[in-house]
Amino acid sequence: MREIRIPAFAKVNLRLDVLGKRPDGYHELRTIFQTISLHDTLCFRPSRKPGIQLQIEGNEQLSAEAVEKNLVYRAVDALRSDLKIRLGVEILLIKRIPAGRGMGGGSSDAASALLGYLQFTRKRLDSSRLLAIASGLGADVPFFLLGGRALGVGKGDEIYPLPDIPRLSLAIVSPQNIHVPTPDAYRWLHAPELASLTKSAANRKLFQFCALCWSVQGTALSNDFEAAVFRHHPRLARIRRVLLQRGASEALLAGSGSAVFGVFPSPAKARRAVVGFPNDQTFVCESISRARYARIMKIASVVV
Repeated sequence: MREIRIPAFAKVNLRLDVLGKRPDGYHELRTIFQTISLHDTLCFRPSRKPGIQLQIEGNEQLSAEAVEKNLVYRAVDALRSDLKIRLGVEILLIKRIPAGRGMGGGSSDAASALLGYLQFTRKRLDSSRLLAIASGLGADVPFFLLGGRALGVGKGDEIYPLPDIPRLSLAIVSPQNIHVPTPDAYRWLHAPELASLTKSAANRKLFQFCALCWSVQGTALSNDFEAAVFRHHPRLARIRRVLLQRGASEALLAGSGSAVFGVFPSPAKARRAVVGFPNDQTFVCESISRARYARIMKIASVVV
């Protein structure tokens, strides 16, 4: 077996609507995912030791946790069990996507672990089986098997490809010392019960969302978490305001937070904008189309 390196790209939610709470305790979502060029890296190497050897660089907190809890470990372990593989593997995860900032780093790592390990072992897997394994790892993981621009419904794990939009230049600000646990964001949101979907206001929201999905003309950013999260962390609202003042056409909270991103006319203007955040972690990146994502990830080589 040869060494395999594969990126794990971050995402932003161009739109995130929380429609209500479901009978199973999860929330009913409508979201538009978009992959972006910011990424972690996974390296796979043969090992003389049995099992999975996982090393993490770039995130001290993740490095200190038991590797068995990591989504990369769990993804590869699931594939090894499914494919009945016993040979050992060394995995190096190089983190660059900030954890807990709403950009899907853990979910992307899991999906790339699935795709990368299949390439490493020269195995192929039925797409439905691969999606089932991905869904079992986390609601966002199936999206990262597709990439580009996609619609997420249900818990966000039902994924449907959407037409790609023109390339976006993004500036992302990941603020120091502000972490928004997803359960807290949902609690702050006070989402209505699922029965409210029958009301005319909810129906209008669904119609607006459907119209946006069909469009390839613009982003029309929207996030239901934003107002609630901004009330608890006013600095995030200030970051959004500064990005707009520095030339962003639109700016939005990333997922349930705490990163905030802005859409800029060019990479140069995005780079100038992040200079105004010297005490925060910042990134300048671009959106990635589904076709480009598939080429980079070599999805066709492992999915049947």
